[in-house]
Amino acid sequence: MIGISNSDYSHLDMPEVLMGLFHPRPEYGSIERVANTIDVLIPVESNIVVAGRFHMTEKSASNTLFFHGNGEIVSDYDDLGPLYNRMGMNLLVIDYRGYGRSTGRPTISTMMRDCHAIFEFTKGWLGGNGYRGAFIVMGRSLGSASALELISHHKDLINGLVLESSFANTAPLLALLGVNTSEMGFRGEKGFRNLEKIRTWDKLTLVIHAEFDHIFPFSEGQALYAQHWIMYSTYPMCFFISRRGRN
Repeated sequence: MIGISNSDYSHLDMPEVLMGLFHPRPEYGSIERVANTIDVLIPVESNIVVAGRFHMTEKSASNTLFFHGNGEIVSDYDDLGPLYNRMGMNLLVIDYRGYGRSTGRPTISTMMRDCHAIFEFTKGWLGGNGYRGAFIVMGRSLGSASALELISHHKDLINGLVLESSFANTAPLLALLGVNTSEMGFRGEKGFRNLEKIRTWDKLTLVIHAEFDHIFPFSEGQALYAQHWIMYSTYPMCFFISRRGRN
């Protein structure tokens, strides 16, 4: 397996954190067939799989591996996938444990570990099926943690990064969930370290954030953009949406 992170996130797997952070829901009923899609079950551990839905067009098209937000499942993107295809892009949407058709139970530790197995599977699947376009990693909201984890470990195998409604710092996220960071003895280096990770990335980047995002403030997107701009001013791009809310 390629370069799985040896970082320990188990100190974040507190019940009050997991209950607030993850909102898994199943994909009810039979799988509705969507044109130009391929449904996959990705093995991430013995007897545990994570579901994905790949919206595919041309073999030469770019490929965006997409980690969604904490209240979504892959079928929520069945309308967006064809739009990507019409623009000449492949969109590969991924769930978390316990979401949609996935098995298991989501934790921060497993989420951060699973993204490496998902990355390896996806790269192998694309190559094995003749898809040879650029490979982009995208994370929305909570999914930005997985995206930043991957670019910090597999830079040579990734061509671009997109962050939407993302977060830069862990402490405000924990406070949003009602966790007393002082009582738990939280320190920044024990969090997701998203700012540290984006400093390692020196390729094309797009940061998308709404001015009136009520979950992750506008300043979180600005911080990620600024950190990358300071290090590699040639590459970052931003799309800050003024006078609009999160969605």
